[in-house]
This record gives sequence, structure tokens and C-alpha cells, in this order.
Amino acid sequence: MVDAFTPAADAFQAAVDEGATMPVAAKLASQAAEEGAEATIPLQALKGRASYLGPRSVGHQDPGATSTALLFSALVTAVEGT
Repeated sequence: MVDAFTPAADAFQAAVDEGATMPVAAKLASQAAEEGAEATIPLQALKGRASYLGPRSVGHQDPGATSTALLFSALVTAVEGT
């Protein structure tokens, strides 16, 4: 989850600091969260339920990071009103 949440929060804060609107900041945060989630694919899960898989978790996107990216995607939908 942290792999997606941290870059999303950083991107959101940077956008707000630069004067971006809420929809723009949310979209940038969502993109950063998605990139963070995708970056977990080559990693072995060490925490959470995926850690039970050990080395077999390598090559699969972390479920916690994926769900976090989905939350930021939902934020984009909510602030855009679509």
C-alpha cells in the first residue's frame, strides 16, 4: 500500500503547492499511485497476505498497492463529478 500511497500523496502535495486545482491534483496523484503499484511487480512481497507466497509473489502486482491505486482513481471520479 505504501508503494502506491507515498508517491500519490507526494504528487498531490506538489500539485497543490504549485496551485493546481483539485481535479488536476487528484489526477496526478492517481497517476503516481498507478505507477507505484506497477513498480511492485518485480518485488517480492514481505508484508501482508501476499508475503505468504514468498518468491512466488515476484511478477505479480501487490494487491494492497493495487487497491490503493483504485482508491485514488475513485477520487478522480468523485472530484470530476463523473
